[in-house]
Amino acid sequence: VQLVESGGGLVQPGGSLRLSCAASGFTFSNYAMTWVRQVPEKERELVASIGNRGRTNYADFVKGRFTISRDNAKNTVYLQMNSLQPSDTAVYYCKAQTLLSEIWGRGNLVTVAS
Repeated sequence: VQLVESGGGLVQPGGSLRLSCAASGFTFSNYAMTWVRQVPEKERELVASIGNRGRTNYADFVKGRFTISRDNAKNTVYLQMNSLQPSDTAVYYCKAQTLLSEIWGRGNLVTVAS
């Protein structure tokens, strides 16, 4: 059972990145998926979520810039990030959850700097 994030890295302000989170070992389509981010010395904060039926939810600070999507055939959830700002610099984690269980990825660093 695992989640593996990829797609992070260094990008200039105003640029774009797409994060991927590949799931294995569980029935991905049954799980709601969430992207959460954390900067040092701060609590993790929800970025975006997508339910197992595709309903999405976004934090106010990413609305209009980030898009979450999922491909159940590929057991993967994505986070398309556009118009990135230095304040978006963080480690991004994906999380899978149902009412009974929760699975976390190990995180992927996104750095927005010129």
